[in-house]
Amino acid sequence: MIRIAAVGDIHMSPDTRGSLRPAFDTLPECADLLLLAGDLTRHGTVEEARVVADEIRGLGVPVVAVLGNHDHHDDRQDEVTAVLRDAGAHVLEGESAVVRAGDARVGVAGTKGFGGGFVGASAGEFGEPVMKEFVRLSRRCADGLRASLEKLDQEGCDVRIALTHYSPVPETLAGEPLEIYPFLGSYLLAEAIDTAGADLAVHGHAHAGSEHGMTTGGVKVRNVAQPVIGRAFHVYHLPVRDRVGAGTGTGAATA
Repeated sequence: MIRIAAVGDIHMSPDTRGSLRPAFDTLPECADLLLLAGDLTRHGTVEEARVVADEIRGLGVPVVAVLGNHDHHDDRQDEVTAVLRDAGAHVLEGESAVVRAGDARVGVAGTKGFGGGFVGASAGEFGEPVMKEFVRLSRRCADGLRASLEKLDQEGCDVRIALTHYSPVPETLAGEPLEIYPFLGSYLLAEAIDTAGADLAVHGHAHAGSEHGMTTGGVKVRNVAQPVIGRAFHVYHLPVRDRVGAGTGTGAATA
């Protein structure tokens, strides 16, 4: 059994320095890795990124992260990424990372993702150039996620996880106003997850949403935004999947 600790939307800044470290220091006792589902800073400044770096440096478990919309606000996302990587985190955007959990190889495919909405109420690639670029960005993010998950399958990972900031399904947005669903996620992410296969999908962003959801293909989705889970992180347990069924996710997340 692999223990996945996850949290998003921690929105760190200098005035919250050190607030998560005591809880994070317990991670080696209860988890095999930590996933950070974006919005790690308040305004995407390098100073705030350094606060996050201090929270995760030398934790004793691998840390894998994606950025969120807040982490892009100051338009210094490359510098934010560099600061987090210097602290030892794998920061993904259309990329993947493989970490060890005992004898198991855990593959994480990550992208921030983007909005656009869900089946029956989604944006289309039509009209003004800015609208078309909105949808194309969502599609590029989803395509990168799918390719990264497929790569992890080819590499024979024992478990594959999709890590995003934006939601792939509407179920984990329950509690948010319906009017803002198109700005909270996109069905394209779920299509990518179901096409490539995964054992678990983790996201943040929806502070007033719900924790539990599922793609139409049966992949369990968890919204780990800190206001939703109400703690420093939540731990999910994944069995090592049967490689005979390679190409689809067969594990079942618990807790």
